[in-house]
Amino acid sequence: GVHRQVFTARVRVDAGWRVVRTSDATLLSDARATFEHVSVPDRTGLVGLDVRAFGQPGAPLKLVVSDGTHTITVRSEIPLATASKRALDVSQLREQLGRLGETTFVLGGLNTDGLAEGCFLPVSALNRLRQDAVAQLLEQREWDTSSQGAERDVLVDTAIATLEHSHAPVVPSGAPFRLVASVYTLDDARTAAQAGATEIVLDVFLRHPTPPVTRVLALRDELTAQGIGLRLRTPTIVRPDDRKRMKKWLDLDLPILTGHLGLLAELSASGRDVVGDYALNVFNPHTADILFSLGASRLTASVELTSDEIGALVAPWHGAPFDVFVWGRPEGMTIEHCVLSAAFDRVPTTCRDLCVQKHADVTLTDPSGYAFPLATDSDCRNRLLHSRPIDASEFVPDLWQHGVRGFQLVFNVAGDPVGEVTAAYRRVLDALHEGHAPDLASPRELVRGAFTRGHFARAV
Repeated sequence: GVHRQVFTARVRVDAGWRVVRTSDATLLSDARATFEHVSVPDRTGLVGLDVRAFGQPGAPLKLVVSDGTHTITVRSEIPLATASKRALDVSQLREQLGRLGETTFVLGGLNTDGLAEGCFLPVSALNRLRQDAVAQLLEQREWDTSSQGAERDVLVDTAIATLEHSHAPVVPSGAPFRLVASVYTLDDARTAAQAGATEIVLDVFLRHPTPPVTRVLALRDELTAQGIGLRLRTPTIVRPDDRKRMKKWLDLDLPILTGHLGLLAELSASGRDVVGDYALNVFNPHTADILFSLGASRLTASVELTSDEIGALVAPWHGAPFDVFVWGRPEGMTIEHCVLSAAFDRVPTTCRDLCVQKHADVTLTDPSGYAFPLATDSDCRNRLLHSRPIDASEFVPDLWQHGVRGFQLVFNVAGDPVGEVTAAYRRVLDALHEGHAPDLASPRELVRGAFTRGHFARAV
């Protein structure tokens, strides 16, 4: 009620949104004033110039200047004269030639063996010589940079072009797109399927208790009858001791989604259908090519890429074998030691009544007041989730233009609007497939102000 501020928003702002101010002009000005008069020379990144001087009275002053790669020669427009008072010496030359200002150069060695004693040249002529030398060197260095950039672009284009013919997985045709819903309960799986998901990922290892194998197989049969695939998601951390508990699930021979590189290589080599999850941090086409060579059928792009960077990632394969995380909370980290058992001074792995019955929904709050959901998995590790769900609905048309046809929704917190979000994204994808302008406001209205655009707009 004291101040009113006007700003332009890129999205619709509804009443009730919390606005966080991340910059204050007065604060920045006060901070800047504390160091603006402190002179700290920065010598990093400077290029040393070695100079040799030649000349005698009646001839121009010649300077041969080298930056270690290029050597240029400059001559004064007026000849040297016989000095009547102060003659040119190393001290005066270094003083005038060393005034390189904001350039990237610094005066290094100065050799005057070729300069006769008792010569004189006006300071203005020395300054013009210095300026001429700097201009020529900068021009030659810019030519080198342009040439190197052109060579690099050719190498990059050639390398990317070869990826199109190296390890290109075969993506089944037929469906115009993939809407993948990742859930951790059987009920949410059915809800997402009814709302329009084309593939269900079931994380049986997230939270407790794990569902019976027979019920998971029954779900598979239900979804198969509807033309919807079922895929199991593995934990990101799988140690040798964990394999025994995982064996019954891996033995189901269901398709797999994993962020564990070892499991991707092992299961793909045995002929399994394995999709790489976002935890593999696929940032560039070369990483993708290696993972495809290991047998991955599809890959999920890193959640730390902008939409343009995702476009560059998927370009060699025209987007087909890639999925993009567009809704939900990514796992920020996996904590080996259970926070809940430590808080209640209990022994991990024997206190499952805490996370199953008494405290199923746990959050950690940081000093800024943001609450991060914490989920205990079947191995009693904690998965720390993002405080707010990513909603990338506004970037879906751009991703579609890049050729991306796989879109991943992740529901890993109790109370997530599984059906509503899945249906909203299904409408967006149906519209894009039919060539219509999608209603991008629909998914965002479901989360109102409590969402983040992730790294799609601006990377870290």
